[in-house]
Amino acid sequence: MAQPDSVAPQSEVGPGSLLWRYAGDWRSILEGTAAGVLQLMYPPLGTAVAEQSEFFDDPFGRIYRSIPQIWATIFADDHALRGLQIRDLHRGIKGTVATGGRYHALDPETFWWAHATFTWLIFRSVELYYPPGELDDDGREQLYTETVAWYRRYGVSMRAVPVSYAEFQSEFKRFCVEKLELTVAARRSLDIAALSEPNAVPVLPAALVRAMRWPLRPWSRGAVVGGLPPEIRERFGLSWTLADVRRDRFTTAVIRTTLRLLPYRLNRVSFFWAIRLLGVRTRAQRFTP
Repeated sequence: MAQPDSVAPQSEVGPGSLLWRYAGDWRSILEGTAAGVLQLMYPPLGTAVAEQSEFFDDPFGRIYRSIPQIWATIFADDHALRGLQIRDLHRGIKGTVATGGRYHALDPETFWWAHATFTWLIFRSVELYYPPGELDDDGREQLYTETVAWYRRYGVSMRAVPVSYAEFQSEFKRFCVEKLELTVAARRSLDIAALSEPNAVPVLPAALVRAMRWPLRPWSRGAVVGGLPPEIRERFGLSWTLADVRRDRFTTAVIRTTLRLLPYRLNRVSFFWAIRLLGVRTRAQRFTP
């Protein structure tokens, strides 16, 4: 599709790029549940997931199937083909939202919002888990330009893509204030986070997942409710107390320090090993909506 010249220029996404560095690290997905909730709060996406997938029977299955595919559009040698396959999987996803309006998964705004949450996720990981001042203004602009180049790999309309990082921030906030809703699917995700419900994780034994339920409960709620933009918490009355803030700051500091001490090579090797294993174990279902 035609791509307007006003969109941020293409930038190489590969070894040495900022996106390659930050996305190939465990820190890049730690706030992933909050990003998923933001996706589900956009009515077309929340409706599609609720009506055209097994979300309520297997709320995390869609995430587990999707992560290896989406990250492959950054790192795989055949990233161009991977991006087009993801686009084509969405061609038949369409329907009607609760207010009566029609949607299609490849509508420029809808498809862009799904990617925007991943762009937000990468920047959020740098903000929380890297040293203060990790990126200056030029660095943030470069990273944003690389996320736009990443988006180009899907071969969809670029009409909805903000030109600069400042415009991205403005548009992201506008969505939070004006367009997002507490959809049924989003409510279910927030309930899961509040209860820290044990669920099957393909790369971990079920007993270990159950054992991790209570120790991870404070972090789970912080990573979701605390990770959401303040505008979202205020709009939908999501409780976030001073005690929550302090506990979240403590757990974030522990995670940040632990991952900074983890050798760089071990971090990346173990991350890509887990992504590949997840891809193998979900391969039979990866083309399920």
